Amino acid sequence: MSTTATIFIATGRRKTATARIRLTEGTGKLTVNGRTFDSYFSHENFSKQAYAPLLTVSLREKIDVTANVTGGGVAGQAGAVAHGIARALQKMNMELRIPLKKAGHIKRDPRAKERKKPGQPGARKRFQFSKR
Repeated sequence: MSTTATIFIATGRRKTATARIRLTEGTGKLTVNGRTFDSYFSHENFSKQAYAPLLTVSLREKIDVTANVTGGGVAGQAGAVAHGIARALQKMNMELRIPLKKAGHIKRDPRAKERKKPGQPGARKRFQFSKR
């Protein structure tokens, strides 16, 4: 007879990165695309940012996180994982919404790269003005 663990699934996004998160009760095992958080996120700041919602609600050692991340760079992916974890924790226990929202984990960070405009070399940069 097998025991079925409840799985909470959520999606997190940041810049152009998308993270699909699966939370289960466990021992605090954190994996991203089949690798550990520390080996996937090259700098420790990125891995800390990714599991920050777990630290906010003091569940770092009680929940296993499995993340599939696509798109973007390392910083955007870390933000997407954090956003997805926060949304999954909220699904798991609605009472966690208040501390997560207060810490700023629920809101999606809307900042993204601005598009390049026609007739310009970049989004804001203009070609050099020549009077003569």
